[in-house]
Amino acid sequence: MRSQLEDRAIVNAVQRPRPQIYTPKPRKPKISGEVGVRLNRFIANSGICSRREADEYIQQGLISINGQVVTELGTKVFQNDEVRFDNQIIKGEEKVYIVMNKPKNCVTTTDDPHARKTVMDLIAGKCPQRIYPVGRLDRDTTGVLLLTNDGELTEKLTHPSYNKKKIYHVFLDRKLSQADFEKILKGIYLDDGFINADSMSYIDGDQTQLGLEIHSGRNRIVRRIFESLGYRVDKLDRVYFAGLTKKNLRRGQWRFLTDKELAILRMGAYE
Repeated sequence: MRSQLEDRAIVNAVQRPRPQIYTPKPRKPKISGEVGVRLNRFIANSGICSRREADEYIQQGLISINGQVVTELGTKVFQNDEVRFDNQIIKGEEKVYIVMNKPKNCVTTTDDPHARKTVMDLIAGKCPQRIYPVGRLDRDTTGVLLLTNDGELTEKLTHPSYNKKKIYHVFLDRKLSQADFEKILKGIYLDDGFINADSMSYIDGDQTQLGLEIHSGRNRIVRRIFESLGYRVDKLDRVYFAGLTKKNLRRGQWRFLTDKELAILRMGAYE
């Protein structure tokens, strides 16, 4: 025998008018420079369902934008649009941007199968939105880390073509020779190709401590540069990333970005 829930689903399916196939006209953002977000992502960010389920709801004619049923996947939603799911207004999750001074012995993942401490543990219970680290710092590396739920920004900052300036404070196990100093600036070959530092200098004349500027986002690139020349990196601290610093943040502390920082970040108005 069918359950009451199944009977209701059948009745609803029969009574619901079949959605008209609608191909939306090219829609322009209402705010200059706004790129919009894919409809399935907008729905998923509201917490209703996954992106895959959102695609199914769109094709079933359950989603409307500004009063018009939308059945085309890939439709963009802009800031002032009214989106409804089964005639109920839904809102995308508020975008959150956090800068953290990542401590040592802390992994940059949302969870860890080895039960190690993660950066998410540091903000647990203090940020209701589901945010994620932008890129990774390895467990022993400290310093500037950005966390957000802005998928478009995350993709921009982590894409292989993204090559913005990063600055590290490097602590070596012994003095860096002048010959190796020059090699790093001119460039060396690692297993994954050629790499060089954009600039480098000793810290307060100490040849075991260096400030290194680099634009590459390759995995563990700073450590691998020095290890390839026979040095051990005892400490590695990222002091600059995507226009952000860890100024006034002690290890493990974090804060929300200011409006000014957020504007610079969104515009990409930094090196």
